[in-house]
Amino acid sequence: MNLRDLQYLVAVADNLHFGRAARQCHVSQPTLSMQLKKLESNLSVQFFERNNKAVFLTPIGKQVVAHARRTLEEADQIRQIAKSAGNPMTGDLRMGVFPTLAPYLLPSLVPDMKTNFPGLNLLLIEEKTSALVLGLVEGQMDCALLAMPVVNDHLEGIRLFEEPFMLAVGIHHPLAKRKLLSIEDLKGTTMLLLDEGHCLRDQALMVCQSIGLGEAKNFRATSLETLRHMVAAGNAVTLMPRLAIQTDNPHLRYIPFKQPVPSRVIGLYWRKTSARISLYKAIEEKLFPGNVCPDGS
Repeated sequence: MNLRDLQYLVAVADNLHFGRAARQCHVSQPTLSMQLKKLESNLSVQFFERNNKAVFLTPIGKQVVAHARRTLEEADQIRQIAKSAGNPMTGDLRMGVFPTLAPYLLPSLVPDMKTNFPGLNLLLIEEKTSALVLGLVEGQMDCALLAMPVVNDHLEGIRLFEEPFMLAVGIHHPLAKRKLLSIEDLKGTTMLLLDEGHCLRDQALMVCQSIGLGEAKNFRATSLETLRHMVAAGNAVTLMPRLAIQTDNPHLRYIPFKQPVPSRVIGLYWRKTSARISLYKAIEEKLFPGNVCPDGS
């Protein structure tokens, strides 16, 4: 058994397809299949059930794959320790970002990363929060920008900044002429929210629940841009993160809140076993001094 065999095993488990797994591992399908058959023979177990239409993990296969992932992660940590022994600020950095933050923060974050950490090769991964957490735990990425708190025994994080929400309303909405709002002013409105799986949905629901406000039942958006267009076209409202505010739509208004202002806290998370903790703390110190929102709010 060697690391290459474990990589083949995990690739097939991820793709449930031998051809795609072989392409991912940059080998021929016969080579990959032969190596896995040898591994099954040596261990006297069957990892996969195969037929002409599908590939399935067996119960023992699921257990072995879980251990294989951890073994590959530990091997990668050894490589990272060796690579960063002289300078942890160099090499590839696989960073995850969730969709309601990525388009609005990355245009400023990426140039700042290049300026402050010229030896890093930043590889960005945009996924929903649950996928980012799983990717971190399984070693598919090194760190991730996530809304705090994230409760996971394998991860730890550091606070980067707090981002306030504003209320997005159409210009003909009864609240459109207000210069400042309290949460209580939202009573009686219809709130549009993102679809399941977006952390911003959970944050907005907390605000709604605090005043007994329900969400629109006939619509859920998959992006902030869809929410923005729907609010502009109708009588509903939504909460918009400060970094996502755009003032080029004449049919929309963004109204700030009085204290206490609803907000989300953005943190940087990594595995507790990571060898690059000094890099993550340097990112916080250099790019987010004072833990202030990047737009200065």
